[in-house]
Formats: sequence, structure tokens, C-alpha cells
Amino acid sequence: MHKSGDVILGGLFQLHFFSTYPDFFYSSEPQQFTCHGFDPLGFRKAQTMAFAIDEINRNSKLLPNVTLGYSLYDNCLQLAIGFRAALTLVSGEEQQVVLHETCVGMPPVLGIVGDSSSTRCIAISSVLGLYRVPMVSYFATCSCLSDRKRFPSFFRTIPSDSFQVRAVIQILNHFGWTWAGLLISDDDYGLYAARSFQSDLGQSGGGCLAYVEVLPWGEDPAKLRRIVDVMKKSTARVVIVFAHESHMINIMEEVMRQNVTGLQWIASEAWTSAAVLQTTRLMPYLGGTLGIAIRRGEINGLREFILQTRPDLYHNNSYENNMVNQFWEYTFGCRFAPAPAGWVEGGGQLCTGQEDLEKAETEFLDVSDLRPEYNVYKAVYSLAYALHDLLQCESGQGPFTDNSCGSLQRLEPWQLVYYLGKVNFTTSFGDRVSFDENGDALPIYDVMNWVWLPDGRTEVRTVGEVKKLPHEGEKVTLDENKIFWNFKSKKPLRSVCSESCLPGTRMATKKGEPVCCFDCISCSDGKISNGTDSTECTSCPEDFWSSPQRDHCVPKETEFLSYYEPLGICLASTSLLGTFICAVVLGIFIYHRQTPIVRANNSELSFQLLLSLKLCFLCSLLFIGHPKLWTCQLRHAAFGISFVLCISCILVKTMVVLAVFKASKPGGETSLKWFGAVQQRGTVLILTCVQATICTTWLVSASPAPHKNTQYYNNKIVYECVVGSTIGFSVLLGYIGVLAVLSFLLAFLARNLPDSFNEAKLITFSMLIFCAVWIAFVPAYVSSPGKYADAVEVFAILASTFGLLLTLFGPKCYIILLRPERNTKKAIMGRGIKS
Repeated sequence: MHKSGDVILGGLFQLHFFSTYPDFFYSSEPQQFTCHGFDPLGFRKAQTMAFAIDEINRNSKLLPNVTLGYSLYDNCLQLAIGFRAALTLVSGEEQQVVLHETCVGMPPVLGIVGDSSSTRCIAISSVLGLYRVPMVSYFATCSCLSDRKRFPSFFRTIPSDSFQVRAVIQILNHFGWTWAGLLISDDDYGLYAARSFQSDLGQSGGGCLAYVEVLPWGEDPAKLRRIVDVMKKSTARVVIVFAHESHMINIMEEVMRQNVTGLQWIASEAWTSAAVLQTTRLMPYLGGTLGIAIRRGEINGLREFILQTRPDLYHNNSYENNMVNQFWEYTFGCRFAPAPAGWVEGGGQLCTGQEDLEKAETEFLDVSDLRPEYNVYKAVYSLAYALHDLLQCESGQGPFTDNSCGSLQRLEPWQLVYYLGKVNFTTSFGDRVSFDENGDALPIYDVMNWVWLPDGRTEVRTVGEVKKLPHEGEKVTLDENKIFWNFKSKKPLRSVCSESCLPGTRMATKKGEPVCCFDCISCSDGKISNGTDSTECTSCPEDFWSSPQRDHCVPKETEFLSYYEPLGICLASTSLLGTFICAVVLGIFIYHRQTPIVRANNSELSFQLLLSLKLCFLCSLLFIGHPKLWTCQLRHAAFGISFVLCISCILVKTMVVLAVFKASKPGGETSLKWFGAVQQRGTVLILTCVQATICTTWLVSASPAPHKNTQYYNNKIVYECVVGSTIGFSVLLGYIGVLAVLSFLLAFLARNLPDSFNEAKLITFSMLIFCAVWIAFVPAYVSSPGKYADAVEVFAILASTFGLLLTLFGPKCYIILLRPERNTKKAIMGRGIKS
């Protein structure tokens, strides 16, 4: 089909389904292929290109003063025929077709619209690319054609299979289908799709393929039976098919034989609109199918244009008229004269050329669902806009060498390739058309749904679209209210290998299985996951811990020896009780200070000892409550100084006992002179000042401080006071220990003195209790964690203080309060005489 013009565009279309190879005898000139089996939809695509060029020629704003022509060829679904047609177009060496007006050959074309097959486009573009002749395909989808090095001048207005794969993945992600099977055809179409799925599926949303099966060409019962068995045994409920309708016919026969239902089929664009599969016997299995389809478009005026198609009864020999005549014969079931022998006699009718095309029942006139034709329309306009931009170039400002421009008189195909890459326009239907660096148009697909109507009829309904937006990636838009689901629930099914892991757990892949198959493992202590299908559990911050459900972090429990817990209350009450008892004993001693037993026991040292014991009781309160800097610094200092004051008084008491005993012997009077009241006070002061110096040095060099300890318990924060300097703490305790041991030894030496001086026995016993308590304290303190270490220390303070109080002052209070008759000088002296 040819139309003259200033610039000629070529086209390759499928106008016949079959071709017959000629016989080669090598004794005569070889004959050409014979095409038969007229394809009315292929003819409609060719007519769409003719319409687009006619529409452009009538547009005064696009290519003004330039008339486009076309030269359209039939490929007969054969690579050899399509390849020869393409070379004929670019070389201008067609010998059979001549212009009736001028009787000269066709001029070469500037660009080609076509072909409809990826295989033919690969072959043709490999050659055309060498000469940089632009080729814009409307139906070739193989992702391999995006290779700019192999196909530098190839463009297309249909998305590549790589985007079709991503479009299917977007649908899977939309419904949460992460586990699917894949059936492919054994050709470039299927194999490239499988490769794209395996590389893109995991990256886009974590989906996996349960199986990948290659469908055989033709009938192969054993292989088809094995494939359907795999589908039945698999837990994947979604089946994606990248194959042709002939493959689907074969596999569906086996699916029906085994009655495999409950599957959600996903169709590639190759069979989404296949009417041969939309039958009553197949819809129980294929109903609800979701498919990817070429974008539907509207072309205003196309129906009116093709209605003008009329046969030329006077030029039957022209190829263009031959196509129209074939279409006419196919549509009306008649034959033009001269008809084949026996045609009329057999009941056939002759075509008159006056038949009413508008009343013909033919899908040729149905322009409600234009999909490949819409791509043809966009391809023609892409070439037209590129040529328009090329001709609008101003001299000296062009994109070529030396800022040159192309011109109508010196057009070169490679110049059009440059401008095709810059094309950017919007169709009358509202779709934007432009090409990326690989020659692919902005991709967009319609999402189709096979609806099984109550009356048994089938309808393929558009329910959404998938498109790629500049700088935004793929986007799927679905109207779920329109989707027909072929399941009892009338809702989309679930297709996952493993159910989602709830918050508080993480996914652990199963060895040897795809990543979509996993176990859900609870997060360990201190870690959480707050979303579904978490791959890892995150650790809580230092001061937080995982909740029992492991789905959020909660503040850690705090632990310290508190005044509000039973242990703290008991210890604090015991401390106050001891303080009160000391006050009572002090009051008793003060009230009875003139009695012999008080005077005989060195009342001044006794008063100092009672005050120091009271301080020991009170200092234990510093170990209870939330540790603060001042309590940490004060607790050990107060403890150390209070106990040294107490032990110093006991030590001096013991020394006084020894001095009195020595003074009672002949020649020992001077011993009391050297150990009088002033010396006693001075000794206590000096010994206490030594401890005060140790505490001051410790606090200045390495002061105790509050500390949040997380080592004892993972889920608790233990507030404690760190000693700062272990040496300082050891010296403090060691000094108390030295004084206690010295007091014990001196009292032990004086234990057998006469009864009048039995104070030494009481001191010996008190020091024995004191040393026993503090010797037991060391291992108990080291092995007790957290607040229990403070409790052990408080207990040791209270136990040792009560031991001193009861052993030293208990017998005296007993005599003063309950046996006053023994609180006399005579009784005290009598005991000594009796001894």
C-alpha cells in the first residue's frame, strides 16, 4: 500500500496469517512467497497508519508545507518476508510496485513503523541500526531490544517485557501475593520474562517463585501432566503465565482433565484478550483472571476513515487495491471477477463493490478497544513530531556538527534518530509519549479482569492501570470494587509460603528454601520488632527493655534499697529503734550518773560510747533510698568515722580497765596518772581524726558516686554507689578492723581480772560479736547483687551496733533498773573481796 508525499514513512504489518514457500528448481527465476489467510485486524493496523498520516497532513500546525506519504508492506508472519520488505523500503529498489502517475520506483523511506514481532525486530533492527535508520515498533516487547549498543536506532511505543514483569510484580505486591508459580513459553518472550522475574521479584517486594515451568510447543501430554501435577502440589495459589494463547489452550485442557480449581491466574499481554479461552467450559477455571493488556486508546475519526475503504474495480492489479479487494472478499464472503472456476456454480456470489460496509458484521469496524492500533498511531506521530522538530531547527543552532541543522532537501535517517530521542508530546487521548535513553516509551499497561457474568457470558473488563512516572517509578492503580473473584469468598485469596511474622518475632529463612519460606522466631530479651515480617530484631536503648510481647520497649525497672519496700522499712525501723534504745540508755545513765555502777564504769567514756552507737545506728539510714551524690559520699564517711569513734571509746575503756588493775598493785599508782581523763579524750580524738583523714583523702582522690548498674540484671537498672577507690574503702574498713582486733586482744588479756573489773569480759564478748559480724560481712557483701549488698551492709552495721549496745550496756541497765540493791559501792567492792 503506497501513498506519495514529500517524505515517505515505511510500515510493516501482518496482513496474512500464512505463507507458502515456492519450489526452487534452479532452472528458472525463483518465485516469491505466496501469502494467504487474510487478517482483517492486521489490515486495520495498516489502515490506522494511513489514517494517522492523513490526519497529520490535515494538521496545519504539525509539519506545515510538508506532505507525508507511506509505503506499507505485509510480513506474512515470516521473518524472511518481513526482512526483505524492510530492506526494500530503505533501499528503494522495489521493482514490482510503481507509481501509476509517474511510472517511477518508490523513493527510500525516512523511518519505519513496525514490526509486530520481537524476533523480526531483532533481525531487522540489527541491519537498520548499521545505517541508523529509525524503526518504531508498536508490538515488539522483548527486553533485549532495549540494548542501545545492539539496536541504536530502535524505538517502540509498547512497553518492554521487563516493564510487563514489573507491572505483574506491582499487582502481586498490591494484593500481598508473595508466593507464585510461573509458566513460560519456550522462546525469547518467555525466557526473558523468567529471567526478569527471578532478578526483579525479590528486589521489589520480597516475593518468590514456587516453580518455573516451560510450556511445550504443541501437545505433549506427559509434560503437560507433570506441569499440572506441580501446580496441584504447590502451596502457591497464584499462577503467572508468560506464553501465547496456543500454549494456554494446551495447558488448560490438562487443567480441566485434572479439575484443578482455586487458582488465581495472571495473564501476560500475549493472551489477556484471547477470545478463544473465554469459553463457558474454561471460565470455571479462568474466571477472575487478572491480566496485563496494551494500553487502550481512542482514535477519533478512525471508524469514519476505514468506512471509506472501497474496492477499485478498474485497477485490480495494484497491490493496494488487491489488499482492499481481499478485505472486501473476506468481509462479505464474495469474490471479484474473474472468480475461481466453480465458485458461482457452487453457490458463491460475485462482489459488486457496492456492498454496505457499515452493515457488515465484522470486528474490523469495532474501534471501542483499540490497543495495538493505538500504538501504531503513537508511532506515526512520534516520527512526525521528530521530523517537525528537525525541520524547525534554525541554521547555526542545530545539534549536529558545527551547530548545523537538517533540511528537507538533505534529510538523513540518522538525523531523525536524534530527534526521536527528544520527542515529547501528548496524544488526544491524554497519554504522554516520549522515549528514554533505551528507546522505550513511557510505559503504561491496562489491568484487565475476566468477569464471568451470571448468564454465562464473559466480559474482559478494565479494572486499573500500571504506569511508570518520571522520577517516581512504577505505580499501580486498581478499582477493587470492579474485580470479579472466582472464589466462594468473593475476595482475593492469600498466596504465601509462610504466614506473616507478627510484631515481636523475626523471620528466619529455612535452609535450602526460598526467602519467602521462613519460620517466625521470638525476639530475644532486650530486643523488639514492632512491624510484621521483620527480618531483624532491634535492641532497646540502654535504659529500656523489651515488653513481654517483644513488640515495644518499656523503661527498665529500677532497683535500690527503698524506704517503701518491706526490706527497707524493716531496716529503717530497726535503725530508729536502735537509736531510740541508745537514747533511753543514755537517759538512764544520765539520770543515774551518781550511782556507783555508772561512776565505776567511767561515765564520760560511756556517754561518748552511747553517742557513737547512736551515730552508728543513724548512719545506716544513709544506705537506704535512691543513691545521690551526697548520700554516696556521706554514707561511708559517716559509717567509718562513727564506728572508729565507737571502737576508740571501747579501746580506751579497755586500756582504763588494764590501768586500774595495774594501779591496784603495789608500785602501780603512776599508771593512772599517765592515763587520766585528758589522755582518754585525746586518744579517742586522735584515733577518730586518723579515720577522718582517711575519709577526706578518699573523697578528694576518688569519691564514691551514684551509678546505674546494668550488669546484674538485663531487665533492671540497679542504682548503687560505686566506692570510687577500692583502696580507700579497704583502708577505711581495715582501720576499723585493726582497732577492733586490738580492743579484742586487750579485752581478752583482761578477761580474768577480779570481778570488780569484769568490764573486760563484756568488752571481750562485744568485740567477739563485732568481729564475727564483720568477718561474715565481707563474703556476703561481695556475693550480694544490687540493693542486697546495701542491705547486707546495713544489717552488719545494725547487728554489730546492737551487739555492742546489748553486751556493754545491757547488764548495767539490768542492775540499775531491776536490781538496784546491787547498785552500791559495797556490793561492787564486795564482789571484789569475795573474789
